[in-house]
Amino acid sequence: MRLLVVEDEARLADYLKKGLTENGYVVDLAADGIDGLHLALEGSYDAVVLDVMLPGKDGFEVLAALRARRKTPVLMLTARDAVEDRVKGLREGADDYLVKPFSFSELLARVQALLRRGGAERDPQLLSTLKLADLEVDLARRRATRAAQRLDLTPQEFNLLVALLRRRGDVLSRTELAEQVWDIHFDSDTNIVDVAVRRLRSKLDAPFEHKLLHTVRGAGYVLDEQMP
Repeated sequence: MRLLVVEDEARLADYLKKGLTENGYVVDLAADGIDGLHLALEGSYDAVVLDVMLPGKDGFEVLAALRARRKTPVLMLTARDAVEDRVKGLREGADDYLVKPFSFSELLARVQALLRRGGAERDPQLLSTLKLADLEVDLARRRATRAAQRLDLTPQEFNLLVALLRRRGDVLSRTELAEQVWDIHFDSDTNIVDVAVRRLRSKLDAPFEHKLLHTVRGAGYVLDEQMP
């Protein structure tokens, strides 16, 4: 999943990006309201973490402009604990509100709740459990099983599997996978995607007769139970 964090405190923004990335999210940062609104409108994000006190445009302005065009779940952050601020944010379309200082575990739990509550209604692929044939992936526990057998995956292998499973049946290019899983601009001389796919396939498919992960020559990879 891809998240946007709009926060002008550089240390806090870096801290949130590090923690969210470690939990399997791809995170973009914006340091002011103008850039944050541009990214939120032009990018494809599953949720936005939005500070209230921002240069350029404050969080309320960003939220209002975003809500005029999109329903992306928004968690607002603020150092102000005034009830009227929280009421204003919620009335203008914020999905949740978190007052600074806060623990990262609370922010993570609230983001996960937003994705389950709001996202699943719009997109079945945002459910907390994804399934294909005898493969089942529990996103909350970051756990994958096939035919009831636990798959021992590294964090990157798990993220790669989720990226493919969310788009099951669609061929994903190496460029798309590199951007979604590693958050890097793909270098054609780099074989990071191919290596990761080989490792994932050895755990996902090799022990089983029916194969799920397929290579489409010249195009990329697809997770599909129907392909030969």
